[in-house]
Amino acid sequence: MPLGTLDRNPPPFFKQGPSALSKLMVFSALALFLMVADTRFRISQPLRAAVATVLYPLQWAALRPVLAVRWSAEYFESLASAQRSEEAARAKLAQQSQRANQVEQLTLENSRLRKLLELRERIATPGIAAEVLYDAADPYTRKVILDKGMTQGIEAGSPVVDESGVLGQVTRVHPLVSEVTLVTDREQAIPVLNTRTGARSVAYGDPSSHGGSMELRFMAGNADVQPGDLLTTSGVDGVYPPGLPVAKVEKVERRADSGFARISCKPQALVEGARHVLVLFPISGQLPPRPAPEDAPAGIKKGGRK
Repeated sequence: MPLGTLDRNPPPFFKQGPSALSKLMVFSALALFLMVADTRFRISQPLRAAVATVLYPLQWAALRPVLAVRWSAEYFESLASAQRSEEAARAKLAQQSQRANQVEQLTLENSRLRKLLELRERIATPGIAAEVLYDAADPYTRKVILDKGMTQGIEAGSPVVDESGVLGQVTRVHPLVSEVTLVTDREQAIPVLNTRTGARSVAYGDPSSHGGSMELRFMAGNADVQPGDLLTTSGVDGVYPPGLPVAKVEKVERRADSGFARISCKPQALVEGARHVLVLFPISGQLPPRPAPEDAPAGIKKGGRK
């Protein structure tokens, strides 16, 4: 059969139905109709609700990983924020604690300075205010170094007091600093007066290695001394003004094998924690000069013979 006589139409088995153009027009018209009908009559609302209800479990399951990642990010972010807040709170608390300690220290220092000013008003002897710089390096002595020296008018032998009582005596003076031997030093001695009985005696520094106290030496075993007696400066030495608190009697031991009592005293001054002190001028410079000895009569020779 010649090729020109062949039928080019597909057999009925392979026929596709309506053409593509007709399908496009039909479906376009149907879509337009559904849109208008849904807008006017909302005919697809129940269908949408049913589809949403059916698809909700799938949506919930699909959102779990996303929410888990979001919650994890928020958790770590909140944890980092909480840690930063805690660190800031700790730093602020430490700063406030430091300020509180400074306030307490300043309050204590202010109180001591007020007492020192009150003591200065009660003492007629002039003095110079000074500050304790540090303790002496010698562990076998009880000495401190002041920030005032020869250029400020400090003299050797000047008594040193704090707000509570006698602290010691200036024993060495340098141009800018001075050295003070405390009343608890083993080489220090100070004449005292028992304010209860009026008896005079001499208080010495503690001879033991630890220091920190004083004792009355060469007191008779039957001397009228009791724990709690206040000892003040007697003023007979020409160095310390009279009436300054020195120590309080803590313990009295009367031993049968000795004629002297062992009397321990506690210094009134802050020998271990003094910061601000008052250096007084020795009262020997304020006393009138001693009268000159009278000349012997001309008729009396040396040895009492004419």
